Amino acid sequence: MPTFDPTRNDQPSSRWRLSRASGVKRPHSPPHAGRRFGVSNADLSASVTVFLIAVPMSLGLAVAMDAPLAAGLVSAVIGGVVVGLLGGSPLQVSGPSAGLTVVTAELIQLYGWRTTCAITVGAGLLQILLGSLKAARSALAVSPAIVHGALAGIGVAIALAQLHIVLGGSPQNSALDNARALPAQFQHFSPAAPAIGILTITLLILWPRLPGRAGAALGRIPAALAAVALATAVAAFAAPHIARVDLPSWRAHVLPELPHGPAAALATAVFTVMLVASLESLLAAVAVDKLTAGRAAAPPGDGSAPSAPVVRSDLERELRAQGVANSLAGLLGGLPVSGGAVRSSANVRAGARSRAATVLHGVWVLLASLFLVTVLEWLPLAALAALVMMVGVQMVNIAHIRNVHRHREFPVYAATILGVLLAGVLKGVAIGIVVAVVLALHRLAHTRVTVSERDGRYAVTARGQLTFLAVPRLSRALGRLPDGADVTVELDGSFMDHAAYEAIQDWQTTQTALGGNIVITGRAGGRIAEPASAAHSCCRPWTPWRNHHCHSADAVGADTVTVVPLATAALARETPDSPTVPSTFAAERPGAHRLLSGLSSFQRTTAPLVREELARLAAEGQRPSQLFITCADSRLVTSMITASGPGDLFTVRNVGNLVPPPETAEASGGDDSVAAAIEYAVDVLEVESITVCGHSGCGAMQALLNGAPDSPRTPLWRWLRHGSPSLRRMRSRHHSWARIAGRLPTDAVEQLCLTNVVQQLEHLRAHDSVARRVAAGTLQLHGMYFHVGEAQAYLLTEGASSGTGPDEVFLRVAPHAPPEHAAPSRSGTLHGQTAGSGPGSAPWPDSGTGPGAAPGGGHCKSSRSDPLQPASDASVGA
Repeated sequence: MPTFDPTRNDQPSSRWRLSRASGVKRPHSPPHAGRRFGVSNADLSASVTVFLIAVPMSLGLAVAMDAPLAAGLVSAVIGGVVVGLLGGSPLQVSGPSAGLTVVTAELIQLYGWRTTCAITVGAGLLQILLGSLKAARSALAVSPAIVHGALAGIGVAIALAQLHIVLGGSPQNSALDNARALPAQFQHFSPAAPAIGILTITLLILWPRLPGRAGAALGRIPAALAAVALATAVAAFAAPHIARVDLPSWRAHVLPELPHGPAAALATAVFTVMLVASLESLLAAVAVDKLTAGRAAAPPGDGSAPSAPVVRSDLERELRAQGVANSLAGLLGGLPVSGGAVRSSANVRAGARSRAATVLHGVWVLLASLFLVTVLEWLPLAALAALVMMVGVQMVNIAHIRNVHRHREFPVYAATILGVLLAGVLKGVAIGIVVAVVLALHRLAHTRVTVSERDGRYAVTARGQLTFLAVPRLSRALGRLPDGADVTVELDGSFMDHAAYEAIQDWQTTQTALGGNIVITGRAGGRIAEPASAAHSCCRPWTPWRNHHCHSADAVGADTVTVVPLATAALARETPDSPTVPSTFAAERPGAHRLLSGLSSFQRTTAPLVREELARLAAEGQRPSQLFITCADSRLVTSMITASGPGDLFTVRNVGNLVPPPETAEASGGDDSVAAAIEYAVDVLEVESITVCGHSGCGAMQALLNGAPDSPRTPLWRWLRHGSPSLRRMRSRHHSWARIAGRLPTDAVEQLCLTNVVQQLEHLRAHDSVARRVAAGTLQLHGMYFHVGEAQAYLLTEGASSGTGPDEVFLRVAPHAPPEHAAPSRSGTLHGQTAGSGPGSAPWPDSGTGPGAAPGGGHCKSSRSDPLQPASDASVGA
């Protein structure tokens, strides 16, 4: 096997073409030891099945296009052999294009058969060019409603034309003319052709549904073959004079000539053939991928053929192969070629494993064209027309209609169908594109703004996308509100451009200055934080946490529900059928539903941001610079409030952020968990600082404060005894009360929370490893208090931690604080600010706290070494 570099995407193997579907290339089909092209029994059987379908369909499409019948067989051979060998979708079967039936028939009427062949050559060359420019994926970027609408319109046109042949007549030049001529055709028809046509259609419908063991055995014969064969046999006895296939001698086969006609019209014809053939082939390739994946997922023992390795199609390669096939088909006098959904699906379901099945089917068609001409001439035209008419009907897919209706794209679908029927394929596609653009602009511009008032508070709801087109309507609604009013603005949309943002921001600034209380929420009522300023765009947060709480009564209950909207949608799609997640796990346990929602959201939005960094940390090991000891309270999100990322904090969480003194742990013979973490962080990880963080409303401090002497000695109370020194310190007259800058604590619980931080720092200093590093000046200790309701952090400024020294004061951390101002000093002040210098005083000015201020912290690895020292270039909106 030749070697190749898996990191390069432009080096084809000498043995097979490599897929670009992933970072590591894979062959389209498994290599065969010792030979380049192997044929398995499954491929041989599948090739015969597809051959039996392809022959009558190729002849029927030639009849439908009013082209030479031999042209259909030429295209079937070229589509099978050439595309089979060169194509990027190994199991796709190409041949005469059903989607081009109407276009080719019109070209033959306008320019004649030989010029139509030249147009096919030009379309093939254009396909080769576009495939070389890697435009295949771009072709699939067209709205599915337009693509399926165009194919459905072509299908309707095919069905209308072939219905005339089934009735014994001849089709007209356009779908509209065929529809108008149907009443007259129904009045004048001979019964033989309609009877054979009805018999063919009946067999096509009922053959796969035959009951019993006999039905299962007969069902292995392709329905198309069985229907045409039985209809031929019946016609031979019941209607010997019915119109049949008339294959001319190959000596009379017509080859192309140089095109003649208006250059613009010929260029349009080439582009139309290229567009329809390419879209039909690429969509069929995608469908084959889905069929192959579904077959591979089938459980063993279900009777299906052994599955081939699932490899996604190389669409660029497939488009180039289709171009080569169309160029050869045009040169050899064949019909335009494209991938066919009917033939391809039959190939997959018949158990084909490689491109050998596709190539062999072309070989069988060639042999039949040379040696079975007499047999083919027994086929009735009515049977072939009925077969092609059913193909056209099947192109109007009910599943596609439901899908476009569900996504509110049915107007585009309907407009494309009508355009194809009334104006032709290319104009119909253009009409569909125009309708899709108009519909998108309507949705973008259609924003409904409503204002309501209740109990003196106004509610403004903007439903739809907020673009510059909606700014006048939004500004008028906001301008009618009284100055200084309390307003809740609900933005029920997924997009807001800069003009709309500035309009809301300016109005909010003005209303706030006049004393109004403005709350801006999303669809579910969660507050929306403003975007970060441009100065902070160097970093992005590790977790897209903002507005992750959305209330939904369907997920957990009617009281409080927290579900990530997109994660919930992903969970609804994946959980019931996922082989890795039990279906009852989310349905029966609301907590599990939230867990899976969060995990799904992480994998979709956060994991791509942190994967590279986590891979580096996994290889290099952890080297955190801080030990962070805090409470286990669920409201305390350490990474969010410190703007830290993976590898920054070595975190210890317990009930009450307690640090048991060494002597207490030794005397009790337990409680070594915190001490072990401290020793590991200080001696092994060699952290540079340790932070003890308390918070408002701490349940552990409330329990300590309200605990009765005769409380049962449960594990919780045995742990809380390590907080007793904090309670004694608060009640002692020998210690100053810790306080927040400029004010006393609001109540006894907050006082104990603050005092507990100071006391646990005392316990921390008693540990030998900490005392040694502090004495050496290589370790700093920090005290921190986080007020949950205010989302505000406070840092401890220590004068003395015991005795009758200066007060223990927690100073407020302001946004955009210079990094040198964040570290506590040993003199009882923060640089440039006296501790507690007045009511409500803050250590630094509240710069940047307006509507555009960043509400949370981001993460720049190179910006800082301590999360308690927030550099201005490391803060971005969460």
